Amino acid sequence: MKTEKGKMLAGDLYNESDAELQADRARCVAALEAFNAARFQSAQWYSSLNALLGGIGTDSVIRGPITCDYGKNVYIGDRTFINYDCILMDCAEIYIGDDVLIGPRSQLITGLHPLDMKTRASGLESAAPVRIENNAWLASSVIVLPGITIGEGAVVGAGSVVTKDVPPKVLAAGNPCRVIREI
Repeated sequence: MKTEKGKMLAGDLYNESDAELQADRARCVAALEAFNAARFQSAQWYSSLNALLGGIGTDSVIRGPITCDYGKNVYIGDRTFINYDCILMDCAEIYIGDDVLIGPRSQLITGLHPLDMKTRASGLESAAPVRIENNAWLASSVIVLPGITIGEGAVVGAGSVVTKDVPPKVLAAGNPCRVIREI
């Protein structure tokens, strides 16, 4: 039988008030406080970032503050830059590739609530992963919804709400986000 955490990571309905998940979120809060309080690129900044995330590649930079649920479900490749005030809602895996640029106040959201009101009222929820492939650029205030992949080399315009996968090497923008042209 799967634990609530196992259900969450598998994309099944799970109870977010489970004790193990509450402990994981408490660990994340402490790591976030240390990271967000640390002087940029100091020893504390590096150590708290490594304690917070599931993995981070070489020469990647995150400008705090950031917010996340668990932190350990976030994996960032090499030479990636994440600007100020990003939300990484990582109830499922968030994978951010190499050489990715993410603008300030962008949101990568994995959490889902059921459409059925009785199920939603029960407190159950689910999650779907977000994937940002190598060399993508998300401009300022982009919102990426659960289960979305942004293709390699794609550019997503400022303020876009991404509701469907974005193919590789395109410029996409809008609410809802749509492909404008190939690049």
